[in-house]
Amino acid sequence: MRFTSSKKGSRMAELNYEMLRDAVSGGAVALRSIMSLQPADGEGGKVFPPTYTVANNAEHKYAIEERQIGDRVATTVLLDSVASQANRAELALLEGWEAGELRFPVPFVDFTVETDVSDIGRLTVLEAPHRLADAIFRDSLLDGTLFRLSDVGREITDAQPRNATAMFRYAPTALLFGQWDSTGPKGGLGAKFQRAFVSEVVGLDAKVGTKVGSRIDPLQIEKLPSDQVAYNHVDPEQVWTLDAEEAVKDKSGKPERASRGSASGEAGQPSKINHGNIPPSIDSLAGGVTISSARQTTVISLPALRRLKFADTGREATAAARTAVAALGVAALAYSYEVDLDLRSRCLLVPEHAPSLELVRRDGSEPEAISIDREASAALVERAAHEASAAGIGWVTDEVRLVPAPKLVDLLRRSREVSAREGASEDS
Repeated sequence: MRFTSSKKGSRMAELNYEMLRDAVSGGAVALRSIMSLQPADGEGGKVFPPTYTVANNAEHKYAIEERQIGDRVATTVLLDSVASQANRAELALLEGWEAGELRFPVPFVDFTVETDVSDIGRLTVLEAPHRLADAIFRDSLLDGTLFRLSDVGREITDAQPRNATAMFRYAPTALLFGQWDSTGPKGGLGAKFQRAFVSEVVGLDAKVGTKVGSRIDPLQIEKLPSDQVAYNHVDPEQVWTLDAEEAVKDKSGKPERASRGSASGEAGQPSKINHGNIPPSIDSLAGGVTISSARQTTVISLPALRRLKFADTGREATAAARTAVAALGVAALAYSYEVDLDLRSRCLLVPEHAPSLELVRRDGSEPEAISIDREASAALVERAAHEASAAGIGWVTDEVRLVPAPKLVDLLRRSREVSAREGASEDS
């Protein structure tokens, strides 16, 4: 998909390396993309935003606020947060990296080396919640040494905005999406790298609705005789029993009534073993919203990149490194549009126009429309990586592969055992 102009008649320029380097070096303030979207089922379709914990007297579970949109004030609802959008952009980059289209450092922890947890596969820096500062990396081994104690880990721990060379060489995406090393050896004083890539999706003119739910049991199992109840079976695979002799016994020796299933009904009743009807109900706390449209705004802050310093490098290397990070941001934009905005169940959004990308100058002039697509963004990343390497600050080209430390594997194993026991008990 190619980014095109959102303004008829505006000049269209191909974003190339020289243009991006000039913008990052001070020629512009931001790269910006604004998309107008509609629910996939058409105008007036209902979408379901993320829900948040609220007080008992709240009217709903959504993040709703008034915003100034152009010359009017609109009631907006948050459909996808800045953090969530960053995660989606990272996964888009990961797709390009795994396909071999994008080449940049992506450290990962390989769990396939341990049979008990091999199903996890490998977790990359683009998937870890706190990126390279995450406990997953902290509790893994690089060449037999705990990551934080390895030479690479020490360099990463010491990296900071005024000397971001190590972070650039090993995990440049952390400079794009931000990272705070709050759980490292320096605690809250750990290095903070500002997020340069900021994206958000909001719905406009939001009106909160309701949703309904019910279930009809084709077996019509509604009640048990007054002198009978369902118990948790002593054998988890059997789930439940009507025979008290086969039931799990509590500390006092009494059979344990089944207590998992529908929220309605008393413990031991059919609804607690997933049989029986669920009466029709109305949910007004998380019943979805209707919107006039949705708006996705993405900004790559170039001043944020200009604040990054690289010790022991000259002006050329610094400019090349900043441009390479910006190129990853452009690729994140291009690849994200190919992934589509299927945010969650019943929240699929589709564009009302072709993707647009603008170069925002600091003089208040009309933003310059520029074009880029998936293939061009991949070529841009490759050129930027080459220029950085030629300037003496290249990315590492060797695979940065870690394996989970034995204590992490043991922690995972024990946690799974507990979850399995509790799950068996709750499902019975």
